[in-house]
Amino acid sequence: MSKLDTKERKEIPAKEYAFPKEKKEPLENAAHVRNAIARFNQVEGVSEEERDAAWKRIKAAAKRFGVEMEESSRKELKPSKTKKS
Repeated sequence: MSKLDTKERKEIPAKEYAFPKEKKEPLENAAHVRNAIARFNQVEGVSEEERDAAWKRIKAAAKRFGVEMEESSRKELKPSKTKKS
């Protein structure tokens, strides 16, 4: 997966992000969809409603790009590891 530079990120329409308001987790290809699934629980500062909507967008993008998902619900994702101080 290639890292997006600032210009490329700005060119992605908001609807192509799992979290469009925050412009987090782009969903424009299969690699980014897999990354969005893996990093889903690392996104901070979003409501439960935003998480539900983001999961729906991720599932739709996974289907569009042929990404197989083991999880049928976002609740099945492993919790993110937190840093210890």
